[in-house]
Amino acid sequence: MKVFIGADHRGYKLKEKVAQWLFEAKYEFEDLGADHLDPDDDYTVYAERVASLVARDRDRDRGRGILLCGSGVGVDVVANKFDGVRASIGKSEAQVKAGRNDDNMNILVLATDYTKEEEAEKMVKAFLETKFAGLPRFKRRLEDIKRIEGNN
Repeated sequence: MKVFIGADHRGYKLKEKVAQWLFEAKYEFEDLGADHLDPDDDYTVYAERVASLVARDRDRDRGRGILLCGSGVGVDVVANKFDGVRASIGKSEAQVKAGRNDDNMNILVLATDYTKEEEAEKMVKAFLETKFAGLPRFKRRLEDIKRIEGNN
């Protein structure tokens, strides 16, 4: 599994920490920017980069993403425009585990203005280590999502 990460200026500092955690844990990852702090950059650029790569590998479940911005809402909205992307704002370690277990969440969104570094680290770990349970009802719901995507 490869992890794609991206953040705008409000998420930049925590993204650098996430990259460090991924490196230390020996995850294969690609940092899609920002590569420097630019107060005038737009979250849409980084959300599109990450979500397009996660969507491309969705059928093989080989890629996951982590997106960061101030409120988390902007990158979450953009990411969920891509078919096959199931992005969600992480609120707690338990909630992220549930999102992976039940909904096969493939992009974790961190709201940097509202998330402490210690909480973020726990959520990242839960996101990467929790497997999709694959229960019939969970699979049925994912099929419903595919159908909805295909009709809109």
